[in-house]
Amino acid sequence: MSLRLQVVIAIGALIAILYIGNLVRIRRLELKYALIWFFVGLLLLIFDLFPGLLTIMSQTLGITLPINMLTFLGLLFVLMIIFSQTIVISNLTRKCKRLTQEVGLLYKKVEDLEETTVSDRECKKPGKTQNPVEIK
Repeated sequence: MSLRLQVVIAIGALIAILYIGNLVRIRRLELKYALIWFFVGLLLLIFDLFPGLLTIMSQTLGITLPINMLTFLGLLFVLMIIFSQTIVISNLTRKCKRLTQEVGLLYKKVEDLEETTVSDRECKKPGKTQNPVEIK
């Protein structure tokens, strides 16, 4: 890899890391999700600064070409992202279901209170006998 390409990759990785940091700072990205991207940026910088490291890793694991090792690491990263997003979606689905049930119960309470209020008004009209309202 040429020195010019290494410098361009390093500058791009640093800009990406700073951009992610800024997104966390202005609260458009939560820290727990940004940590994964910080980690990827740091790995990119490490592999850029030490290009022989990828070759050593691929030889150690018995992978013939470093590009295959990079593809393997990319696949592991994508699987990690998918798994973490599946956990997040599951938690949000559970919370959404609970909130929907709570809203339904609140609507029922409001409806019951409106019925009680209407029946109280009808009882207080002149010429009507007042019935005691049961308190539940």
